[in-house]
Amino acid sequence: MNPWEQIEFIKRVLATYRDYLAGLASRVDGAYPAAVQMICECSGAVITTGMGKAGLIAQKVAATLASTGTPSHFLHPAEAVHGDLGRVGRRDLVWAFSFSGKTEELVRLLPVFARWQTPLLATTGGRNNPLAQAAQVVLELGPLEEACPLRLAPTTSTLAMLAVGDAVAMTVARCKGFQAADFATLHPAGSLGLKLSRVQQHMRPRDQCRVAPQDWTVRQVYVSLCRPGRRSGAIILVDEQGRLSGLFTDSDLARLLERKQDQALDQPIRGVMTRSPVFVQVDTPMVEAVELLARRKISELPVVDPQGRPVGMLDITDVVGLFPELLQRSPSLPRARSA
Repeated sequence: MNPWEQIEFIKRVLATYRDYLAGLASRVDGAYPAAVQMICECSGAVITTGMGKAGLIAQKVAATLASTGTPSHFLHPAEAVHGDLGRVGRRDLVWAFSFSGKTEELVRLLPVFARWQTPLLATTGGRNNPLAQAAQVVLELGPLEEACPLRLAPTTSTLAMLAVGDAVAMTVARCKGFQAADFATLHPAGSLGLKLSRVQQHMRPRDQCRVAPQDWTVRQVYVSLCRPGRRSGAIILVDEQGRLSGLFTDSDLARLLERKQDQALDQPIRGVMTRSPVFVQVDTPMVEAVELLARRKISELPVVDPQGRPVGMLDITDVVGLFPELLQRSPSLPRARSA
């Protein structure tokens, strides 16, 4: 095949998938909400199983369920009869994948599931096969044409199983009220976990920040809060109740000196601080806080508790390497500004 012929064949394969999925959507019936109900009511784990390519799809569906709040794992049919049936508990549900519904390794497990009264959900091509007849709920894929040139290798059929598995898994997640916070709990690592993390996981805690009463003088603040090691470029000011009232940066200090306003150094810092600075709550998603830093072009972001008391500081130098795509919007990051 020359390159042009290869491109045309690839287009035909994709068109085969497209046409099948369009027809599959029209076949969705009452079996689907029944399957969703089975999974939602399962008090144990969803055990997916399948042989060969169908088994690979079953593994992916198990991973999708587990990552969206439904305990699930894969059972290999051939290993099951050599001891792995012990992985199936009395409260579990089995979800079996087989387009023919006649896979030998899978069929020989059916009497065991029946004897144990294990609920069985099947995704298969039709209803006239042992797997479908043994299942309480059948998600029927219907007739299809494999995209393989020989019409032999599982291609369209595995796509169909994957589409059905994902569609049901997503519906289950929605019915269970699965939220972004739940997703973050199950995905703490990687870029996805980072985007879903909360401010308190990345902020500098209060004991590493410079915090002072707003009635102190500028000189008193700098002398009293002098400490070795790395520090934030901003001082958090609080009122008599300990609530955030302002922010004073090293840039503010430099500005006073440049303007020869030395007398301000011995006056209450509240007179020269930035009042009502931009801040975030401690449970704010990290991605929202970083977008705020970039949009407002600020370098420091105080973090407060529900009562408005500062608990930490988000400094641009701490997050610049974590969310580069968001901070690229902000080539310069000047002093903090009022809300």
